[in-house]
Amino acid sequence: MLSITFNTFFHPKHGSCWPLLLLLLLSLTRPALAQDPALPARRSGLEKAPLQTTQLDIVRPGDTAKVFSLQNLADIVFANHPIVKQAALLSDEARSQVLQARGGFDPKIGSDFHRKQFGGTDYYNDWGNELKIPLWPGGIDLKASYDRNVGTYVNPESRTPVNGLAGIGLSVPIGAGLLIDARRSTLRQARVMQNAAEADRVKQINEVWLQAAKDYWTWYYTFQQAALIQEGVALADRRFQGTARRAELGDQAPIDSVEAQITVQDRQVQFEQLRVDLQNARLILSNHLWTKDGQPAELPTYAAPQAPLRDSVSRAELQRLADLAATQHPTLRKLEAKISQLGIEERYRREMLKPKLNVSGVLLSQGNFYQPEVPAYYNFGRDNYKVGVDFSFPLFLRAERGKLQYTRIQVKETTLERQQSQRTIVTQVNTVYNTLRAYERQLALQAQTIANQRRLLQAELQKFELGESTIFLINARETKLIELRVKQESLRASYEKSRAELYYYAGTRSVEAGR
Repeated sequence: MLSITFNTFFHPKHGSCWPLLLLLLLSLTRPALAQDPALPARRSGLEKAPLQTTQLDIVRPGDTAKVFSLQNLADIVFANHPIVKQAALLSDEARSQVLQARGGFDPKIGSDFHRKQFGGTDYYNDWGNELKIPLWPGGIDLKASYDRNVGTYVNPESRTPVNGLAGIGLSVPIGAGLLIDARRSTLRQARVMQNAAEADRVKQINEVWLQAAKDYWTWYYTFQQAALIQEGVALADRRFQGTARRAELGDQAPIDSVEAQITVQDRQVQFEQLRVDLQNARLILSNHLWTKDGQPAELPTYAAPQAPLRDSVSRAELQRLADLAATQHPTLRKLEAKISQLGIEERYRREMLKPKLNVSGVLLSQGNFYQPEVPAYYNFGRDNYKVGVDFSFPLFLRAERGKLQYTRIQVKETTLERQQSQRTIVTQVNTVYNTLRAYERQLALQAQTIANQRRLLQAELQKFELGESTIFLINARETKLIELRVKQESLRASYEKSRAELYYYAGTRSVEAGR
């Protein structure tokens, strides 16, 4: 139609139509100028695709009233945890063993009475009493006695005056048992094992705290992961709403809204799984929470974990922990106590290789020696006494030598075990410290990677505004950023777990949890 009109007006017979031709050309040029490559102006009601928020940049400080800190956990665990209370009983148990061993030095009083009368005859009337007081030095026993043995048929060597005989004397082991005997050995070993019980108590409490700290940082990681994915859902949903409105107005392809909705749904699925994981992590951490009355407590759903510590373990702190581990580790202290105990046992077994030779002497007096009318020659003196000597000696000493040899073997085994344990413990401390340093480097690189990924996302958003990108690429950049942030929180949680392990392998607890 245009060519026809053009030919009609261009015919030479119509030379006077040039002005009309110019108007037609101008009208045809105007629509071409209106189709300039610049994007159409944004209509009201349409939102830009949201830029990445700074909330994914750093750990958001939670409401301090809702923060359940690591120190709060430590206060509850060390005060109310049943295993911690049970560990305290180990020291009480050791003290009871010492008290039991002291019983070997308790004074003992004994009395026996026997009488027989038949057919009007008093066969015998025996009454014996003894007070025995063990003395610490030399295994000596102090004895005080009163015997009254009368009757028609009483053995003449046991017969006493009618008023009975009183005696006071000593029993002294000259051979085996002079330097150390079973009573002193038992008491000394019980005292040494108090140190072993204390080491067991510390180790048991440290194990409880290590597990509690690990469960705390697992809860922290799950909490942060859920928060990041939940924010990712909100960002994706906001982008989906904006894309859908654009599609309705014809400024964007409808398929883009489908792409945006898939991202929302995918992140919602992830969040639902993480919500379950967060509930489980909260329940696992609640295993360490108990009230003063011994009732199980539960972590509130509104509670939030504290932010990880940003400080690192210095070389000086590592050296301190290594020295502590090499000297004061509970495992080493327990082994040292066992070596000391076996040393006492070895000394006792060497003592048992000596002949048994016990000498006893008793000064005698009539039972009524306190009465002044009793003749002086019946009172305590050099002429009124009983003496005795007991001797025994196994000719081959096989039992005693076997026990001594077994004890010495145990001493060697425990000494070697302590050497290996000391090296293993120090190696574990250094190994975990190396892991911490590796985590520090990874965290530094991860922060740089996140910053670069954020730049890529912002650049992608700017390209999208210029029509040079797609929703798929924006979602991919944002998803990658969220994954990097989740990885960063995983590294932080792993770092704090390794920090707790470092102090545990050193035989103590982390500084922030108190010692």
